[in-house]
Amino acid sequence: MQLFKYSIIFVLWVGTCLAIGKEDHSDSFEALRFVQAIQGQLPSQWLESPTHWRNLAKEAILSKERQGPLEAVAKNGIFFIGDGMGLTSVSAARVFKGQRDDGARFGEESSLHMETFPYSGLSKTYCLDTQVADSSCSATAYLCGSKARFSTAGLSPGVVFGDCRGQNNTNFHVSSIVEWAQREGKSTGIVTTGRVTAIPGAANWAGIAQRSWETDADVAESGKNPEVCPDSGIQLLRKEAGQRLNVLLGGGRHRLTPVEKIDPETNSPGKRTDGRNIAEEWLVMKEGQSGMARYITGRDELLGLNVSEVDDLLGSFAMQGLPWSDELERDNDPTMQEMVQVAIKILSKNPNGFFLFVHGGKIDSAHHANRPGRALREIVEFDKAVKTGDEMTDDLDTLIVVSADHSHTMGYCGYNVRGNSILRHSIIPADDGFVFSTLNYVNGPGPAWTNPDTGLRHNVLLDNTSNPNYELPVPVPLFSEAHSSEDVPIFAK
Repeated sequence: MQLFKYSIIFVLWVGTCLAIGKEDHSDSFEALRFVQAIQGQLPSQWLESPTHWRNLAKEAILSKERQGPLEAVAKNGIFFIGDGMGLTSVSAARVFKGQRDDGARFGEESSLHMETFPYSGLSKTYCLDTQVADSSCSATAYLCGSKARFSTAGLSPGVVFGDCRGQNNTNFHVSSIVEWAQREGKSTGIVTTGRVTAIPGAANWAGIAQRSWETDADVAESGKNPEVCPDSGIQLLRKEAGQRLNVLLGGGRHRLTPVEKIDPETNSPGKRTDGRNIAEEWLVMKEGQSGMARYITGRDELLGLNVSEVDDLLGSFAMQGLPWSDELERDNDPTMQEMVQVAIKILSKNPNGFFLFVHGGKIDSAHHANRPGRALREIVEFDKAVKTGDEMTDDLDTLIVVSADHSHTMGYCGYNVRGNSILRHSIIPADDGFVFSTLNYVNGPGPAWTNPDTGLRHNVLLDNTSNPNYELPVPVPLFSEAHSSEDVPIFAK
């Protein structure tokens, strides 16, 4: 009866909308152009019958009816953040996965693993002082439960950007979910494809008035005194949440080591100018605690670990953030799946349970570079890690939440024939005679929207859009494509 009632409301709403817009024929004209363009491209025998769709609807309703509430307190928690993974990104990645990996006839009918979770919702993402969020103010919101100022993390609104005195005032510090889990006697871990000392991961232990303060050199470069403003690396050793962290895996090795130390893999120096080696100090600190600690720098070391003998693990596999997912093996770097797998094996040894924070940072990197092919590949890799976390845990005692910190300006539009490659262009031209990309960015570092010599729009027909490094043309030039303030999805089980 409830379903029937809502169906009636929906039909009435649609009817009202149609009545209001009945004098506007622009949609009809556009639809006619589209139908003429795709006529005959999809044989009728390829298309699903009404019975197919009704059966899907019935199964969806029955699965919800079978889904009973779990009223126990979760022993374990895993929180996945796809950096920059807005609603549009999820929609496009679903199609990309279907077309590339699932062997789907079209692609649109596929699903990401996170989309199979029984609960979903939306989250607002604005900062305390800006309409559009960055990854640090948003990290404070979803990890600490309080909105913060733009580019600050782990601090209350009393601290403005770059405020050393405010950063050191413990009255302005906010606690994180990692701290809450540790107080409950749980093991805690962080996995990131970014730098291990960077936000958002570092917001679990650090209070930072400027998100770039990962080393003493970073603090000095901003004109502040590193002795007064401790960076996130120092706070890893000083703050209780950092000291008690059991697993920390990601990149950013040069932020852990001094300039005097030359990295054997890259033959490049560290960045710290205070002579301190955070990785070695962490190892000494942990060896002073109970259990066995290890510091590793390669995928082979990670996969070769005897996890039954390891209680604390620090892994920094690259000098900067980890490479793109298809370049990991070349550099002896682990996948997100592999890092999550090892982290869960170590953390789950604690009978009191664990909390694991997983950050997919390469999605954001790809969007900032106007590389949609890269962004979709990284979301699919992120989703594999979600699936791994799901398969390694029990629904009866583990809460898994997947969300994003903000979105990006990428759009997904046009009337392409179903099954058209998500990375290609429209099948019908725009009013200027040129086709346009199915995916697009409002701004960023890509090629100019128009040719300065001819005044004509960039011809995407001449571009190799299947290249992962392909950059879309943009109407507004920016050195880095901007974040978007659209709501982001939440998937949970």
